[in-house]
Amino acid sequence: MLTLTEGATQFTVLDYFDESLRRAGRLLLETGPILELLMADGHVLSQAAKRSGQFVADLQEGQVKHALADLSPLRSLLPIGSGNLRKGTLALLDDDQKTHCRANLYMLSDTGGAGVILITLHGLRGYDKSLAALRAQIRDCDGTALSSGGLYANLFPKHVAYNAKPKVIIESDATTYQAASDIISTYLSVARANEGGIRADCDSEFLHDYRIAMRKIRSVLSLFKGVYEQDQTIDLKARFVDLMAPTGRLRDLDVYLQEKQRFYDLLPQTLYSGLDTMFGMFSEERNREKTKLTDHLHSIKYADEISSLAKLFAKRKKLRSGPTAALKVDGYACNLIWKRYRKICKIGGAIAPEMPDVEVHALRIHCKKLRYLMEFFSPLFAKPEFKDLLRPLKHLQDNLGLFNDYSIQQISLQDFLRQANDWANDTKLHVAQSVGALTAVLHLRQIEERAKIVDSFALFNSLQTQSTFRELFHDGRPKS
Repeated sequence: MLTLTEGATQFTVLDYFDESLRRAGRLLLETGPILELLMADGHVLSQAAKRSGQFVADLQEGQVKHALADLSPLRSLLPIGSGNLRKGTLALLDDDQKTHCRANLYMLSDTGGAGVILITLHGLRGYDKSLAALRAQIRDCDGTALSSGGLYANLFPKHVAYNAKPKVIIESDATTYQAASDIISTYLSVARANEGGIRADCDSEFLHDYRIAMRKIRSVLSLFKGVYEQDQTIDLKARFVDLMAPTGRLRDLDVYLQEKQRFYDLLPQTLYSGLDTMFGMFSEERNREKTKLTDHLHSIKYADEISSLAKLFAKRKKLRSGPTAALKVDGYACNLIWKRYRKICKIGGAIAPEMPDVEVHALRIHCKKLRYLMEFFSPLFAKPEFKDLLRPLKHLQDNLGLFNDYSIQQISLQDFLRQANDWANDTKLHVAQSVGALTAVLHLRQIEERAKIVDSFALFNSLQTQSTFRELFHDGRPKS
């Protein structure tokens, strides 16, 4: 028996730019004054839609906010699409009019006429077979799970899905030229997908993803030696450096402002006034840098340059091959990964409390390059063994990243103090006291992190890891 509500209500689907909710099998609907969250297990949570901003933290306290607590606090909720919603219930009855199971229906349609029906099933005790039969019938009608990706594609055909780490299909018989060009072209598209979010200042992750995509492109140009003609490689490196240059300071300021509460937590309340002054200045500078970057991304110069590069790697008519361009990518990938791994082992094996910071930073850079290589070439290798190598590598990178953050933050704080000439004397004193104490705490954290790096490197360089690296990469032939 089918029962439908009278009339339809307007809805808007909200999700992160990377579709975190959809991928987790959840759907967030805003229907007028109400937020409804359809969970993967079929439960529906609701609360008032009123909020102070577009982040989960900006929602009023309620069931939905609590259920979204596992999402990144750095991403904003964005509208994916809108349309009309009509609800209904379906009861499966037998000949005696006894209910065996129920289904709640959400009938969604966009303004262009595309539509989907979301079904959540609810079984009744003693009627498991009826529930299984209804579930099977839905599958026979091509019903799929919410996390499968079909919902947004079917409901909003013009919506373009975003993936910060797309899998680039690399065949084992492809050449290094084909692989490098495919990777660069793919990550140029990733970078460009974030331009609108950067300009609109939706959240700081748009700029973060943009910079990571650009760094991966620059890594390809550096690591795939000889794939392109030398003069063109030098020119391409310089062009991508120029594209990234205007983004650096804004990203630094975003990181500082994201870490604001952590800095306060490190110091006693008596030193807060200096931090208040410092973060006030950071906020003002961020506004200026944001305006500069927005103007840069809106400029004809930027549009022409990024379009020219995208066309160069898509068409490839003017992309000149180098001496290694025709090599088969499988053996080339093994050699690159093996050499980078051996460099990491050499540097990491000498880590000690007295090792200069520059050596620890060098280890971080080599680990980052190894991670990029392994992500680029993952389609060529056996999945379980490959994942076994990535886990300890990621853990080591986390420790190295924190060590680097503590080091850079100390340097940046000292640079900030050098701007004090034009400040009032009492302001200088308060900021100097706060920055001095903060620098001392960060220095202690850096020392602690160095000790953790020794432990995480030992885990990464275990006998099992050494054996797996050797088996997968040493002889230059991928095991798949």
